Amino acid sequence: MSTALPVSGGPLGDLDEWDEFLAGRYKEGKTETEFRQYDAEANPGVAEFYRLNHEFQTLDYVMGKEKQYFGLTRGKKSVWEAAEYLNTLVDDSDPDTDLTQIEHLLQTSEAMRANNEPRWMILTGFVHDLGKVLCLYGEPQWGVVGDTFPVGCAYSKDVVFPEYFAANPDSRNALYQSKYGMYDPNCGLDKVHLSFGHDGYIYEVMKNYLPTEALYMLRYHSFYAWHRHGAYAHLTNEQDQTMLAWVNRFNPYDLYSKAHTKPDLKQLKSFYDDLFAEFLPPTLDW
Repeated sequence: MSTALPVSGGPLGDLDEWDEFLAGRYKEGKTETEFRQYDAEANPGVAEFYRLNHEFQTLDYVMGKEKQYFGLTRGKKSVWEAAEYLNTLVDDSDPDTDLTQIEHLLQTSEAMRANNEPRWMILTGFVHDLGKVLCLYGEPQWGVVGDTFPVGCAYSKDVVFPEYFAANPDSRNALYQSKYGMYDPNCGLDKVHLSFGHDGYIYEVMKNYLPTEALYMLRYHSFYAWHRHGAYAHLTNEQDQTMLAWVNRFNPYDLYSKAHTKPDLKQLKSFYDDLFAEFLPPTLDW
């Protein structure tokens, strides 16, 4: 039986609600006590979203979704076509934003450009959320966004709303609740199955075209327990530890670049046309 929830009928009014929660929870300088208070005071939609996410993101679920999507068999699209497709996620009834998904992507990448970040990083900023097209494939919100975490080993208390893992069937599997679980010590994050979502999907789309630093940004930008709290370090290898600085360099742009001023797509398009052509083929497998 499918557990998919329509985008408009899920616990979140729209996916921006999750982004707003993240921006508050991971505000710079916040103490651990303040994190917990923020979680406790989160609106019911966010809490229900994480309840579903933590209950249903089992190892079997993740492995099944990786098999379903990571072969990239859903056709070819250019970056612009994927972004336009993602635009159909905009909820016209939402009174709090009139920004399109493309404009949100441009805010992130333009903030990087204003800070003279490398061109590959500006591109990464633009594409990092394109994996949210999974919602348009019929996937539930809890299987597209949310803080990511390893499956097949013990859950960390640093994952948001850790109490909801009690309902996950894997919580009753002794192997999956041991420190290393199904993994070897310091095996490297590339050997670890993270909860399924847009991070892993866009990584698969882009993995043959962007530098390692960019791919870490894509694959792990929602893995807050690791890059914000230092959890799961026992599964990381030397490359992960080196790349952590790049993930942390990326995340402030992801969390805090939103503004009310709309980017001028017509003025910016030629710059991004050249940027996409520099790194990517005309169309990508999705």
